[in-house]
Amino acid sequence: MNLNTAPNLDRPDDFYEALSDMHRGLDDAASQDVNARLILLLCNHIGGHDLLVEAMQRARAGVTPAALADAA
Repeated sequence: MNLNTAPNLDRPDDFYEALSDMHRGLDDAASQDVNARLILLLCNHIGGHDLLVEAMQRARAGVTPAALADAA
């Protein structure tokens, strides 16, 4: 299976609203916890190790580590 990076949400606006609702009323720590839980649930659903590693690499690409951003 290849990582699909093309737009693929059948109801993107509804998804974004549901994602926002999931975080409503949560402090930063609880919001991070619910994000982690969602990520793990979706990773379990996908299942393929190589595909998940590719997704992690693509997600990390171009993100500046905090220590480097603070030094700039």
